[in-house]
Amino acid sequence: RMSRHAKKLRDHDINPCLAETDATTKCMSDNNYNKDMCTDYFLKYKNCRKFWHGIMMQRKRNGVKPEMPSAEERKKILESMG
Repeated sequence: RMSRHAKKLRDHDINPCLAETDATTKCMSDNNYNKDMCTDYFLKYKNCRKFWHGIMMQRKRNGVKPEMPSAEERKKILESMG
């Protein structure tokens, strides 16, 4: 059984970087946990976290709730950016 914290991390509405997390984990598993083989995946994950953290902080400053946009909202935000 997954803990509540683990469930939150697997929730698309809470974790905007689920695909990057899964890709990184798969790369590590496929490459015998050699981090050097997965540098690109770590970078994509880091950039994803940085991007959505910025959005979240801006929404927080503007009093927008919820601070993390839902998966559907995030999709629209990304589409509007091209």
